[in-house]
Formats: sequence, C-alpha cells, structure tokens
Amino acid sequence: MFFPYAMKRGKYPNAQVRSMIPIDFSGKIALVTGVGDNESFAWFIAKALQAAGAKIVLACHPRMVGIVESILTRPQDADSRKLPHVDGELKVEKILPCDVSYDTMADVPEAVRNDRRYAKFPEYSIQGTVEAVGREFGGIDIVIHSVAFSREITKFAKEVSRSAYLEAISVSAYSLTALLRAAEPYMENRPGGASAVGLTYLGGERVVPYYGGGMSTAKAALQIDCKQLAQNLGPKNIRVNLISAGPYASRAARSIRPGEFEKSIEYAASKSPLPRPITPEEVANATVFLCSPLASAVTGQILYVDCGYNIMA
Repeated sequence: MFFPYAMKRGKYPNAQVRSMIPIDFSGKIALVTGVGDNESFAWFIAKALQAAGAKIVLACHPRMVGIVESILTRPQDADSRKLPHVDGELKVEKILPCDVSYDTMADVPEAVRNDRRYAKFPEYSIQGTVEAVGREFGGIDIVIHSVAFSREITKFAKEVSRSAYLEAISVSAYSLTALLRAAEPYMENRPGGASAVGLTYLGGERVVPYYGGGMSTAKAALQIDCKQLAQNLGPKNIRVNLISAGPYASRAARSIRPGEFEKSIEYAASKSPLPRPITPEEVANATVFLCSPLASAVTGQILYVDCGYNIMA
C-alpha cells in the first residue's frame, strides 16, 4: 500500500513507479492522540503513517508520557516499533502531554494542577498542545482522535451516574470538536487538504452489553459530531471521518472485563461475513487511506473495519 515511499528508499529498485497508486506523506505533520502503550490502534496508526512518510507527534495523557517514552527506547520493545511495509522503526518528533478533558489550562482544577503526575508539566490542555505543534511545524496535516474513557463502562445504562455519563461524553466525544477547533488555523488550506480521523465502535449504534457508563452515548455523539464537523470544516479543505473498528483485545479493552472481553471477539468473528477477528494493522491501513489523496472526496463518513460484522442482523 505504501510502495512509492518504499521505492523512494530503494526497497523496490526495479518496480515501475508510474504504475503504482501514490500514498506519500513526506513532509506531512500528523498529530496522533491516545497512545498509551504499544498495543493500541493509535500506536499502529502512528507506525503506518510514518511508514508512508509522515512526521509523527504524539499527544499522550500526562500519566502515560513516561510509559510511551520508555516503549520508544527500550530494547525489549524494539519489535513493536518496527514499521510496516518499509525498513525502520517508529521515531516521533515529539511526545506532548495532553489531557483532552481540558480545552485550556484555565479549565484545570486546582486538585489536578497539584497532582504530582501533572505538576511537572506546565501545559497539557488541548489548545496548548495543538498550538505547540502548529507553531513549531508550521501547520498540521493529519489529526488522529483515538481517545475514549468511562469510569463506569461496565454498568448498565440505568445504573450510570450523571457525572460518569457526562465525563464519558466530554472525553470520548467532545474532545474531537475541541481538537479540531484548536487545529483549524493550522489545518486550513494545507497542500492537498488536511484530514482528521477518529475511532468509533458499533456500540454507538446498537446495544452492546457492558458497553455502558455513557460510552454508547458518547460514540453516538461522536458520529453525528463527525458529520457536523465535516460540514463546518469542508470549506477549509479539511476532511473529517471515523473508523468503526471491530472488537480488538487491546490492553485497555482487556482491563474492562478481564477474561471476558475475548468472548466478544470470538462471537463477532463467528458471526462476521469474514469469519475472523480484525487486526490493528487493518485499522491502521484504513486510516492511511482516509488521510491520503485517494480519499480526497470522502468526508463525514464512517468506515467499518470489522470484517463486515456491522451488516449482520
């Protein structure tokens, strides 16, 4: 899929360049949110974007910055850093702390400011993070929104507290709006246009047991927000799309219902037209497509990467 970039690096010296479909993000700046380990969709997306030539900036939760820095340097994690399709490993331009609960630092409560895990960072708001990237690199071409959280996700809807419900919507849905509002001045009218891609789930459209705590509502909100933002930002040549990924046993997903989440994957695989689980590489490949010129007329859409599970009754 990324052959032109590989050929430029000399991996396929005898290939005919003019016969290949071009996906080359050389010179593009990609801001990837939500990386907390080397198993998440965001991690694989960052690697795929870099394999296509993009420069990567990670925006990580302040509590996760040290973990991600370690994963990017430890010898025992070297295999997980290998890029797909080309030689090399993931190397990022910057890792910035960002808690998407806060639009500006003025929104941060005193208790959070004084938390030792936050206090070492002078800036971790959405506005500050985006401005740091936009100013240093002169613009932003790609924004990846891979953030979701609910502290009561295993509760049925009727049991969810108001505070947890609103927190889930704020972190998991509204943060896309806040990110793109901050990024708009740096994304507008970029050469070839700019692209934002978020991650959603079938639970935003159908009832999925134990996908509660406001998360199903948050994903439903994220999906209509995607369409609204696509309309709002289209005149600036900024496209906004979502990927609805099938169930995947990331570290975060496994922690929700230890030993049980794998059953959801098995069930989805048994009912899907392609009777197998998805891989994170497939989600990353679809993201690269949506960010590329091949999807230049695609905006406000949900692309299902779930082996067809969503079409089944």
